[in-house]
Amino acid sequence: MQLDTFGRRLEGEKAVLCGFKIGQVKITDPTVIASSQKDIHPILIATGNVEDEVEGTVFLITEAELAQADEYEVDDYQRISATLSSGKTCWIYSAAPSAQLI
Repeated sequence: MQLDTFGRRLEGEKAVLCGFKIGQVKITDPTVIASSQKDIHPILIATGNVEDEVEGTVFLITEAELAQADEYEVDDYQRISATLSSGKTCWIYSAAPSAQLI
């Protein structure tokens, strides 16, 4: 996905996001399904519970690459600012109110 979307492998660092859990969403966009080869995708779901944590990677991208990521994501995802357990702030794509969670 990184090569398809950004044309390069991204640099990143391990991070922990608190107050979220991972769920699943059914994607209906044929372009995304063709690119990923699946119609069920993981999605971050805000819980508000600080004990819920998601471990992952924060990637370093340019403003232009962020715009590309926004263009790629379907309406089931919304980009929001989030604070990591380290205190750093990052952008995440979490479940939009209209997302078809499963």
